Amino acid sequence: MMPLETTARSPLVSQVISQLREQITRGEWAVGARIPPEPELAAQLGVGRNTLREAVKALSHAGLLDCRQGSGTYVLAASELSSAVARRIADAEFRDVLEVRRAFEVEAARLAARRRTPLDLEALDLALARREEMWRTGDAARFVEADSALHEVVVATAHNKVLADLYADFGTALRASLRHVVGEELTPDSYVDHTRLVDAIRAGDEDAAAFEAQCFLKETSTEEG
Repeated sequence: MMPLETTARSPLVSQVISQLREQITRGEWAVGARIPPEPELAAQLGVGRNTLREAVKALSHAGLLDCRQGSGTYVLAASELSSAVARRIADAEFRDVLEVRRAFEVEAARLAARRRTPLDLEALDLALARREEMWRTGDAARFVEADSALHEVVVATAHNKVLADLYADFGTALRASLRHVVGEELTPDSYVDHTRLVDAIRAGDEDAAAFEAQCFLKETSTEEG
């Protein structure tokens, strides 16, 4: 990493804020990960610790970072928008979150069936196989992550950058809704098959893909009652 230099147009703190934001946005530090300790990061950026401290404080106020005394600084969200979405959804009704999921995922499935490529189909098969594998382990947390990853691949297969970005910002809420449905333990009655969804996308059947996406979201809504 090259040290940052001051310019007349941009104060050093603003440059550090931009650099850190870019690293977070491109996933150099994943959401939930701890960023490097202050002395190490300041050395990497070629700035003083006070400058870095101001930048971190600004990003904390923006909802991207979380400073935990005695533990370090952690990535709270990948963007200001995802942070705002997470705060808005934190107090939302489960039904409302589910309806937003339906709006995203039904259209994504339809577009995925229209635009899928051979590489997309490979990624879908791998994500589906991983989801099934995690189900067999009985580990609810790992299953939720694998299930979320499959949904993300479906959205990516739609090849709509705006949709993908918005869905990524919705990711935290998606996982929360899945954890709500799945619960602490995996049970047969909470299993929802996604094979038909992937098959419909593979066949290029837009209506069937949208129907399958809508069906499993209806099933989770029914489980909620």
